[in-house]
Amino acid sequence: MTPSLEGDAVLSQIATAIRQGSTFLVVAHASPDGDAIASTLALSNALREMGKKVIAYNADPVPQKLNFLPGAETVSTQLDAQHRFDVGVVLDAGELRRTQVDVLGICAQTINIDHHPHSEDFGDIYYVDTGASATAVLIYRILKHMHHPVSLAVAENIYTAILSDTGSFHYSSANSEAFFVSGEMVEIGVDPWKVAGGLYESQEAERLRLLASALATLQISACGRIATMYVTQQMFESAGAGPELADSFVNYPRSIQGVEVAVFLRELAPNVYKLGMRSKGKVDVGQLARDLNGGGHHNAAGAEVRGTLEQITTNLIKHLQPLLP
Repeated sequence: MTPSLEGDAVLSQIATAIRQGSTFLVVAHASPDGDAIASTLALSNALREMGKKVIAYNADPVPQKLNFLPGAETVSTQLDAQHRFDVGVVLDAGELRRTQVDVLGICAQTINIDHHPHSEDFGDIYYVDTGASATAVLIYRILKHMHHPVSLAVAENIYTAILSDTGSFHYSSANSEAFFVSGEMVEIGVDPWKVAGGLYESQEAERLRLLASALATLQISACGRIATMYVTQQMFESAGAGPELADSFVNYPRSIQGVEVAVFLRELAPNVYKLGMRSKGKVDVGQLARDLNGGGHHNAAGAEVRGTLEQITTNLIKHLQPLLP
């Protein structure tokens, strides 16, 4: 039995915008993760099936491990300044600035589709459900509401987004809807082994070399419940690796017995780092990230921070310790 669709009114608004529009921009946040890219491709593929003209855009390239997804080659990192669109759909962004494109200026109508808590209220249509396991689940609901048949190309992207954003169904976000939708995608023809192989069984040697260097930086706080790890530009150069290969490194310190919060820092420039935090559920790292002008979920969040590694880690531990149960 199909789970009941919430927000029928907003789903109808989105359906109307899709039916009436001819040209579409589909964009997600920069430094895209699995949900951002797969949601972009799920919607873009479906819109093209409906006969729409679509540009799928991201400020950064599709991560290598996601190149197996149907339509991955269509994602552009360049956008003509003269382009104008009937509808712009912003996916999984949390904040509009994270797209790094002037969506409101180049689109006659904008739709914000997201599942992040505290998602910025922008756009003509606002469809945010923090109870959804992935933004791709919201794409699934839209297509079902429109009675658009889910093709294999769309299904593979929806399944991948859910698998990725629930940590292979490890996280608390892996709710009954996540399993239901994933099951339906498998019935359509998605091969779970193909997706798992693409995500987890096709690592580059450079990634493992980088991981070895990163693991050597592992530190555990005196209380044993906060673990930190980092990579520097020099480590990337030595391993011959790009920044996308450090994706998911934060899960290694998170997996340590007794650790409640994992912190991972990736150097962007001297004294500038991309911060990723993961919690096992008892600490709201999303709120701390927002305090640092970042964003994310209760259990997974990030921000851009400045300072030396020692200053940043000392400050983070100082702020995290009072949050520990």
